[in-house]
Amino acid sequence: MCRGSLIVLPIKPPGMMRVVAVDLGATNTRASLLDDGGRVWKKIEAKTPAGGADPAILTGFLSGLIRRACGGSVPSGISGIGLSVAGPVDIRRGILLNPPNLPFRDVPLITMLSGELGVPVRMVNDCHAGLIGELTYGVARGRKNVAYITISTGIGGGVLTDGRILLGRDGNAAEIGHFHVDDTYNLTCGCGHSGHWEGYASGKHLPWFFAQWCHYHGKPHWGPDKAEDIFLSAREGDDDVMRFLGDLSRINARAVSDVIVAYDPELIVFDGSVIRSNADLLLPPMKDSVDHYLMVPDMLMTGLQGDAPLLGAGVIAGGYDTRFGDFMSRAL
Repeated sequence: MCRGSLIVLPIKPPGMMRVVAVDLGATNTRASLLDDGGRVWKKIEAKTPAGGADPAILTGFLSGLIRRACGGSVPSGISGIGLSVAGPVDIRRGILLNPPNLPFRDVPLITMLSGELGVPVRMVNDCHAGLIGELTYGVARGRKNVAYITISTGIGGGVLTDGRILLGRDGNAAEIGHFHVDDTYNLTCGCGHSGHWEGYASGKHLPWFFAQWCHYHGKPHWGPDKAEDIFLSAREGDDDVMRFLGDLSRINARAVSDVIVAYDPELIVFDGSVIRSNADLLLPPMKDSVDHYLMVPDMLMTGLQGDAPLLGAGVIAGGYDTRFGDFMSRAL
């Protein structure tokens, strides 16, 4: 495998299939067969269900996607299925709790999927999975103190301290998207509280932040429905949008400064569709505005093309006892 990149191979040699990995996101969900070297042999992607609250809608969707990735049925040689899940989660009980960007609540993913598919299923927070992917296959290999930050539909993080991943009580440590970053605009986050990073800089909330920024500053608001429209206007030279991005960069820097003083990482890895697509607009001004109270760590973009959570789920599929700590024994 080429380090720092993902290779999708079309033909499966016999005896090399090991696990199924699933990355359940707020917008899209992916399932893939992975071999024991982390190579992706087949990857299926579909829109995550956005309507209805019945847990069976979500588990039926996931089991169908897994079967499609496996060619119709889960082969006998599969040793496990790993789930990277947009949390919060309870990894002790295998439950998806109350994600702010999904309509489902208290879904017993582990018992429902393992019972239906007949294969052990293991689950972690998606940002912990992304961190594991970066530590195993990406730019964080060999590091001992790392923060992984994803800016996508939502915002989340995972933290490695002295070689061990921080878990917290239920497996939700480092929910950095809900750091308080602002009182000026006082926007409400999807979790229901105000001033949170995710409520400003995530793909879901950026258009609302721009609308409120325009109102606050007396600027005309042309009503972008998607975050990408805002960034496109910045690339076309819109002065108001560039000023807005200046405020956004200061908010991003406030949150990253909090990550630095909270966890003292040697490296921060950035991932997620919003920042991957717009790193040139977001990363340099954010770096310029970060506090220098502690030594500023290396800040790098992922090289795994958005597949770090999928690859991390593949590691967890093989067992909770990883070289970054035993997830289950520490959560019990």
